[in-house]
Amino acid sequence: MLEVTGLHVAYGGIQAVRSITFHVKQGETVALVGANGAGKTSTLKAISRIVPATGDVHFCGEKMLQIPPHDLIRKGIALVPEGRGVFPRLSVAENLAMGAFIRDDKAEIARDIERMYAYFPRLKERETQLAGTLSGGEQQMLALGRALMSRPKLLLLDEPSMGLAPIMVQKIFEVVRAVAAEGMTILLIEQNAKLALEVSQRAYVMESGEITLTGNSAELLHDPKVKAAYLGE
Repeated sequence: MLEVTGLHVAYGGIQAVRSITFHVKQGETVALVGANGAGKTSTLKAISRIVPATGDVHFCGEKMLQIPPHDLIRKGIALVPEGRGVFPRLSVAENLAMGAFIRDDKAEIARDIERMYAYFPRLKERETQLAGTLSGGEQQMLALGRALMSRPKLLLLDEPSMGLAPIMVQKIFEVVRAVAAEGMTILLIEQNAKLALEVSQRAYVMESGEITLTGNSAELLHDPKVKAAYLGE
């Protein structure tokens, strides 16, 4: 579904991503793991057209690096950005509705909003509350729910566990596992390597802008290099 070839991202003279190549098949959850500054978020921002990049990104066979960022959602790509990026002056319900702005099936949109409330009962309790007044964990739930409202083919998750209490991380990843089980294709960027490897089928390890290791997630969990560098073992 997603094929990235020779992707290169630079900020001035700094090489953030150095000609990496990887792919995500339909229905897979694939993780990009690595330390801070490894180039994970830059990779996702390049795919999302937030930062300029060279190389090739194909989604469902179509070249994506020339497509304006605001058109990606219509192609079927939804991003849950690092830092959540909710609309702070809109209510929870309004944020969810914004996630469905490309859709016009009102009855189905209403059903999907209720589905998000079933995933995240906390959001139902705060339906009329302004998003900017929610806790960090609640905003992460809302950002994920808003992305799912577009019914994407590919869900891009950028550091969903960052800065959250363990109980909130657990809830977020329960939903990630649930939508993956329903067939959603997911590319997960996550600093918590153990969590990322537990929830994904395959993973790529990034260091200094390059992919240095790739494989089955269950096997990488037991790889001595990965354990020493990322799992504290």
